[in-house]
Amino acid sequence: MLGLRRRVRIETERMTLRLPQHGDFRDWSALRDDSADFLAPWEPVWSHDHLSRKAFTNRIYWAQRAQAQGTALPLLMVRREDQCLLGAITLDNIRRGPVQAGTLGYWIGQPFARQGYMREAILAVVHHAFTMMDLSRIEAACLPENAPSRGVLEKTGFKYEGVAQAYLQIAGRWRNHVLYANLRADRRGRTDAG
Repeated sequence: MLGLRRRVRIETERMTLRLPQHGDFRDWSALRDDSADFLAPWEPVWSHDHLSRKAFTNRIYWAQRAQAQGTALPLLMVRREDQCLLGAITLDNIRRGPVQAGTLGYWIGQPFARQGYMREAILAVVHHAFTMMDLSRIEAACLPENAPSRGVLEKTGFKYEGVAQAYLQIAGRWRNHVLYANLRADRRGRTDAG
């Protein structure tokens, strides 16, 4: 738990994964706005003030508290060569005690999709969670028809576990999700999605 108190920065081959900062607002809101049609089918409906400075400031304060308390690790994905914001990845709902688990969520801006950035970020966050945070299980869920998300999970060691009925409200409707998990000591072998 001691390591959770200092600000986490994870370096990957091409990116720095770090907590959001006030100076990220313009890049974040522009990328979310420009990618809105791309992201909308896979996300909950945005609040009316989703792209406002106030909402982003609240997001920063939540990220700082959550990271300090060890309940979440919300990170922006920043390309090192030009400091371009690419998307975000969050390890949330971190549970301790006998569970030692967390839930992974992520999004990427449309211009940066399918270039290997999310695969790189997922591998780095999972490695950090297993080695630095002593978690044992990382869970993720996505819509059954979200082939790119399912593919990146499977390519990063996640295995299909089943379907959760009416799991999340996405685009204004309760939707079933396929569930995946990555285990620190995985002896399950390959699993195939149904």
